[in-house]
Amino acid sequence: MKMAFSAAGVVAALLLVSSPAGLAQSAPAPGAAAPAKAGRANLIEQRIKSLHDQLKITAAEEPQWGAVAQVMRDNAQSVAALVSERREKAATMNAVDDLRSYQAVAEAHAAGIAKLASAFQALYAVMPPEQQKNADAVFAKTKRRPPAKKKAN
Repeated sequence: MKMAFSAAGVVAALLLVSSPAGLAQSAPAPGAAAPAKAGRANLIEQRIKSLHDQLKITAAEEPQWGAVAQVMRDNAQSVAALVSERREKAATMNAVDDLRSYQAVAEAHAAGIAKLASAFQALYAVMPPEQQKNADAVFAKTKRRPPAKKKAN
């Protein structure tokens, strides 16, 4: 269970290319979409490389890693497309449209986590115990929001 919770945090960082507040922003200026798209792709590739290095992927693990990396790319592309569509339609959406649009982003994110968990499970299964411990530590480092503090009565 600890592994799944930590993985969700990493996936959130990998999948969401903009903050929830950024989802409601207007569409980028004309001509800005191509550089932004290239920047997102570069960011995803940097994250993939960073995770590859942190997990210390071996040559023998490359086939499983390749599947993980492809799922990360596909997930990022899927969420980015929905975020882009949401931004383009933001000015004309009513409250229900806004909620449905956000729902589509959240569902794509959840589906992406499921796909990534399956792909990562196959990679994790071929890792030796020391490398699994390292993977556990890498995923545990994911930044999480601290729990809300209770107000004193």
